[in-house]
Amino acid sequence: MMTCHGPVLLIHGGAGVIQTDLHQDRRATICKALSRALREGYAILQKDGAALDAVTAAVVVLEDAPCFNAGKGAVFTHDGHNELDAAVMRGVDRAAAAIAGVRSVRNPVLLARAVLEHSPHVMLLGEGAEAFAAHRGLQQVEPTYFHTEARWQQLQRALQNGPQSAVGISDPECAYFGTVGAVALDRHGELAVATSTGGMTDKRWGRVGDSPIIGAGTYADAHCAVSATGWGEYYIRSVAAHAICVRVAAGQSVEAAATAVINQEIPAMGGSGGAIVLGVDGSYALPFNTEGMYRAWVSGTGAPHVAIGNDEEKL
Repeated sequence: MMTCHGPVLLIHGGAGVIQTDLHQDRRATICKALSRALREGYAILQKDGAALDAVTAAVVVLEDAPCFNAGKGAVFTHDGHNELDAAVMRGVDRAAAAIAGVRSVRNPVLLARAVLEHSPHVMLLGEGAEAFAAHRGLQQVEPTYFHTEARWQQLQRALQNGPQSAVGISDPECAYFGTVGAVALDRHGELAVATSTGGMTDKRWGRVGDSPIIGAGTYADAHCAVSATGWGEYYIRSVAAHAICVRVAAGQSVEAAATAVINQEIPAMGGSGGAIVLGVDGSYALPFNTEGMYRAWVSGTGAPHVAIGNDEEKL
């Protein structure tokens, strides 16, 4: 467990079968995106901005980077579409909102934020969510905007190799990319979380994973904020994000709570992945039970860090 005082921002870019000996250019691209997301989000916190503003800004940067499975870099469904999910939540009052299955909204996290602030609902889906985005004047793009050749080839391998490769954790060549998320603690002592994803390669029948499900892949309350990444079905079944925060509220340390759910409960069920977890006291943990997790953080010291496997370096 790591503890600090002052504003804190943690971000992740997904967990899975990650080759930690990445080609130098690819590693540099990923680290650059993580670094920019940290700068954008932490600048808000340094100016006494709200945690919700910080996590939203950080996730927008990651959605615009094609090296993650969110926004521009989203994976393809079985039918060759990109379907995007996102969620945001504010800890102090547990205000939350999510969207799922959108195909034309450039930044799904901004749509989730709009649902939180401008609707009486918590979750909007598909065409209805897109109609709401148009109503709010959010930027919409042609579906081809989300097409990347690497993701298209990942789908082709999944179609050829069968459903198991669609899980997104058995294709090392393309598992450099993942769900993105951010958690923050601002100078007012408030927590917030945002998560965004393209889901699972080769997903069918309108499958929705854990990221937009409040309590599964995304959750924040007055004690704790969690953004998860991994095999979504297991995070839904364990209500992972909420389970961690319940443990923290009951008196467990952030590290103990995160370890119990991410490194014990989920693997015992057959799942895998990671999470970023932040407590209201500034303590934080970044557990994962896979080969690696793209993650970065900056705390009260102002020193940003990035890590992929078990390594760590200053940006």
